[in-house]
Amino acid sequence: MTSDITIIRPELTLREVVPRGRGLSEDQRRAARKALRTLHALEIMAVNIYKCQTTKEETAINTALIAAMCNEMTHMQDFQTHLYEYGFTPDKLRVRFWLAGYVFGLGSRVLGLKRVLRTGIWAESKAVEHYGKLLASADWDDETRAVIERDRADEYRHMTTWKEFLQP
Repeated sequence: MTSDITIIRPELTLREVVPRGRGLSEDQRRAARKALRTLHALEIMAVNIYKCQTTKEETAINTALIAAMCNEMTHMQDFQTHLYEYGFTPDKLRVRFWLAGYVFGLGSRVLGLKRVLRTGIWAESKAVEHYGKLLASADWDDETRAVIERDRADEYRHMTTWKEFLQP
């Protein structure tokens, strides 16, 4: 992984927004659509988990949760942009992931700080697993593959951050 994981919101320029994947076979397009919709929906869930876990307290953990939420919002935008670049639209039932994020976020917050951190670790480990499968599932152009790999590196960083907060 060569991406700079200290950057929360990478720059996106107008010239980087281009039509993609139009030359793919129907099977390849179907795989790309499924992968991009899955990544987009999972990022919606992650945003809502962190949004609901954040409290009003001025703590290092809240700062990290806010930074993670912002980073996940960037990922969500990455995949929404790529969906449209490929000529697709987001999943109409993505509200399920929005609700799941609220349930996991609020539920873990009610159960305390350790549960917040463990939920973050669980969610990020699942994201890393999904990213790996979805990277292999479609014939990505170099730019899209780079975005997916960069976002996956961010998920590793989040998982490491939550593990560090759990250390005594």
